[in-house]
Amino acid sequence: MLKGELNYIRKDDDMISLTCKGDFSKTRNHISNAKNSISLKDLEKYGARGVHALSGATPVDTGETANSWRYEINRSKDRAVITFLNDNINDGVPIAIILQYGHLTKNGSWVEGRDYINPAIQPVFDDMVDDLWKEATK
Repeated sequence: MLKGELNYIRKDDDMISLTCKGDFSKTRNHISNAKNSISLKDLEKYGARGVHALSGATPVDTGETANSWRYEINRSKDRAVITFLNDNINDGVPIAIILQYGHLTKNGSWVEGRDYINPAIQPVFDDMVDDLWKEATK
């Protein structure tokens, strides 16, 4: 824990030294309050927006992969995680992943992937960060 108060700042040649005292209790309290102000409803909003964005961006043949997106929210005392999942698995192969990164066909030819996940989800992440930052700095 940092204890003391700002006593001096000294610049000698290329070195700056300072002595300070105090603690970070106000900062810790602010961060804790900001973290606790993020509600499950807020997280569900971003989860639903992410699923909508991913579904809309997923290449469509039968529509099964586009309609198989979902999200899960896992919260612990010090963090929350939104995980986006796609349940379209064919013979053990996650179809959303091979659409993203590419794959070999049965006859050995390569099907190039298409980066559709990152451009679809990035605006949702950006909005989430902006909104949560605004909430945390109220």
